[in-house]
Amino acid sequence: MTQTKLVATMRTSFGKGAARSVRREGNIPAVMYGHGTTPVHISLPGHQTMMALKLANALLTIEIDGKDQLALAKDVQRDVLTHFIDHIDLVVVRLGEKVTVDVPIHVVGEAAVETVVSVENNTVELSVEATQIPENVQVSVAGVRAGTQILARDLVLPEGAELITDADILIVNITQAISEEALEAELAEAVAELAPVGGEAPVAEEPAAEDGADQAPAAEGDKA
Repeated sequence: MTQTKLVATMRTSFGKGAARSVRREGNIPAVMYGHGTTPVHISLPGHQTMMALKLANALLTIEIDGKDQLALAKDVQRDVLTHFIDHIDLVVVRLGEKVTVDVPIHVVGEAAVETVVSVENNTVELSVEATQIPENVQVSVAGVRAGTQILARDLVLPEGAELITDADILIVNITQAISEEALEAELAEAVAELAPVGGEAPVAEEPAAEDGADQAPAAEGDKA
């Protein structure tokens, strides 16, 4: 697993105003805690931190006053409009320590023809050493036929990793693709169900004429 080193600066002022000031300087406010230590408020280099966190469960080496500390991003808060990082909660980890993380599922290979591959769960929860967190868990569907279901228990996990997710959870489902002929038949059936009984639309009745509306004008001799 790749480790990224970030040089942090201690923060002595807090609150929304102080956080905005940090962000204006191109940095990201963060707090680091864990293992019974007192929370440490720091400022991280903006661009470098955002690049590092593009990788899920990135293991970070945070340098503070010349001392290194391993950490994982516990919570990343982003601006709803710009998606820039507003704040990060970091949890301290130690070498050899196991952590619980959500690892992305990555499907590889081509399933059998005329099948549809659906990823029902995009991540799986694992307990793994902090320095051995995989980027993803690969699931091969090469040549797999319709009707196959891959459960969490079927995943091939990295050595030393322990499955925390329910073993019976469905991860990938392979189903039969609907043919063009079947699709057209379903469409025709749906249209038929919408058609009126007898196949013809009902004819609207003409409104009855009002009394006297269609009577011929009286002859001149009949006039009073």
